[in-house]
Amino acid sequence: MRVMLYDKQTSELQTGGVELVERWQNSALQLLWLDLDASDDAAEKKLLQEKFSIHPLAISDAQRDRHPPKIEVFQDYTFILLKGLNGDIENIEYNTLQLAMFCHDNFLVTRHTADSPSTNSTWNKYHANPALFAAGVGSIAIAISRTLVDRYTSLILGLEPRLETLEDEMFEKPNDEILAELIGYKGQLKKLRRVFTYHKTLFEILQHETTPGIADELTHNINDVYEHQERAGSLAQLYYELASDLIDGYISLASHRLNQIMKLLTIITAIFVPITFIAGIYGMNFEHIPELHYRYGYFIAIGAMVSIVTILMIIFKRKNWI
Repeated sequence: MRVMLYDKQTSELQTGGVELVERWQNSALQLLWLDLDASDDAAEKKLLQEKFSIHPLAISDAQRDRHPPKIEVFQDYTFILLKGLNGDIENIEYNTLQLAMFCHDNFLVTRHTADSPSTNSTWNKYHANPALFAAGVGSIAIAISRTLVDRYTSLILGLEPRLETLEDEMFEKPNDEILAELIGYKGQLKKLRRVFTYHKTLFEILQHETTPGIADELTHNINDVYEHQERAGSLAQLYYELASDLIDGYISLASHRLNQIMKLLTIITAIFVPITFIAGIYGMNFEHIPELHYRYGYFIAIGAMVSIVTILMIIFKRKNWI
């Protein structure tokens, strides 16, 4: 648990623990940001109910490890649940966390199921510049949302160079590892598209409805978050389709290579069938085969075989089969 307490009269910012919650309750001129790290669900629930009058069902949704992003408006606060990125993201192999925010005119409670870089970044930003509190605690929620969306965008943009590399490798030295990697990317992008669909709907509601804890002056900030979320969704869709195209291309190339191999084997078979037939005829152990006693029979048989092979090769060449 960590707390920021901002005094609107003196512009003084204090940081600490639960003791600042008690001090905040006794003053109407202070803004509070409480950040929870999901270490004790029972203690959190008691604190949120007793000190902030948060609805038990909203707390239950916030404490679940898996829940679709949502927004729910209560009488004097707004509950926002987002799906953020957990830890340092180096590639598309990401992990997500539940990021819950309870926005009131005088307080913001954030709660995350794992360490949240988006929350940490915004915390440091407001700690370094307390004047940002003048826009209200709702601005903190929007700032966290913007940072969260930016991290998703960076994650997706980082995938583009790898897809280009895989496309080149697919033609130069194709192997099943490339196909497996592409299928993995497609699956991850599909999950991202689902998350972005939820987020986009959520921010659309914030755009068009007045909600407690989110001041009307933040409309442009909300629009900015929505536009960046929409861009992230478009990129996820683009790269999903690109990964699908590369998978189809890989399968087509594999099928083409197989067809080439089968064509070569068919040509070889077609060449050897007639000469094998001749060899089989004169390899039979019958005593009265006239050609067996002919002086030039062997040379004629060999010549016939060579002629057949030559004629077939010319025919295949003219038909561009070889």
